[in-house]
Amino acid sequence: MGTTWSAKWIQGTPAINPVAVQRELADRLEQLEGIFSTYRPESEISRFNRNPSTEWIPVSAELAAAAERAHAISTLTGGAFDVTVEPLLQRWGFGPHPTPARAPAEEALAALRSRVDWRRLETRSSPPALRKTRPDIAVDFSSVAKGVAVDALDERLAGLGGGNHLVAIGGDLRAAGPGPRGDGWRVAIEDPLSTGPALGRLLLLRDQALSTSGNHRNVRTIGGQRVGHVIDPRTGRPVSGPHLSASVVARTCAESSALATGLFVLGAEAGETLLRREGIAALFLQENVGRAVGRESPAFARLPTAPAQTR
Repeated sequence: MGTTWSAKWIQGTPAINPVAVQRELADRLEQLEGIFSTYRPESEISRFNRNPSTEWIPVSAELAAAAERAHAISTLTGGAFDVTVEPLLQRWGFGPHPTPARAPAEEALAALRSRVDWRRLETRSSPPALRKTRPDIAVDFSSVAKGVAVDALDERLAGLGGGNHLVAIGGDLRAAGPGPRGDGWRVAIEDPLSTGPALGRLLLLRDQALSTSGNHRNVRTIGGQRVGHVIDPRTGRPVSGPHLSASVVARTCAESSALATGLFVLGAEAGETLLRREGIAALFLQENVGRAVGRESPAFARLPTAPAQTR
C-alpha cells in the first residue's frame, strides 16, 4: 500500500509473543495486498481493471464489501469520494504510475472524466461480484483500503489476545480498549505547516478509528508546480486552495478513511451541512496567513482531548 504499519498493545495474562503477532499481522496484510494493491499487476484490483467485460465479475467478499462501503460514501458526498478515479490518478502520476512532464490539457481531462463515475460501478454481495457499465472503468481503492486493513488488524490482534491496542497504517488508525493510562489511547493530528513537533490536535480514542486525508505528504512536481495526490473526481484536478487536511473519527477505520478523503475534496464550507446532518466528527485544518487554523464539527468538538505534554 506504499506506506508503513504498526501495532501496539498492552500485555495481558497470559502475555502474547510479539514475534508471533508480527507474523500474523504481516500475513493478514499480505492477503489484503493481494486484493487491493495497484502496485501488483496480479492483484484482484489490477485484474479487474484490465477486464473489459460489462458482465458481473466474481470478486472476493472483502472487495465486494469495500465497494459497497465506497458506494455509500460516494452517495453521501455527492461523488466527492469516487473509487473510479483511477484514470485520473494514472494521468497525474500517482500510485505506481510515472510522473508526467506536464499537467494534462483540459481536453484530455474531459476525456478522462467521462470514465470516472461511481454510479458506473455496480456491486453485489451474494455471490460477491462487481460490474462495470462501461468497459474502460478502472478503480483505485487506496482511499478506503488502508482503513479496511486497519480494521482487519484490529480484529486479528484482538483475536490473538491483544484487545487493548492501537494499530495504524499510514494516516489511518484504530484504538481499542482503555489504553496505557486507562483514559484512552493518545493520538495526534499533525499540523501540516509545522516544521517541528507541533500538533493540530491531540485526542483520546477508545474503540474508535481516526483517519486524516491531505495533500501535504504525497506530492509530485509537474510542469514546475507541486500537486497533491488527492484528486477531485468532479474536476479531474488535484485538490487545491487553503485546505490542508480533513480528519474524521468514526466507529470503523473503513468509514473514517473514506469519509476523510471525501470531506477533504468537499472542503470545510461545502462539507459543513453534511457534517451537521450526519453527526460526523471531523476536523478541517486550513491555511490562514501561514498558520493552520482548525474548523471542527459539533461532534468532533465533543471528543475527549489530552494536553500536549502528556503525549
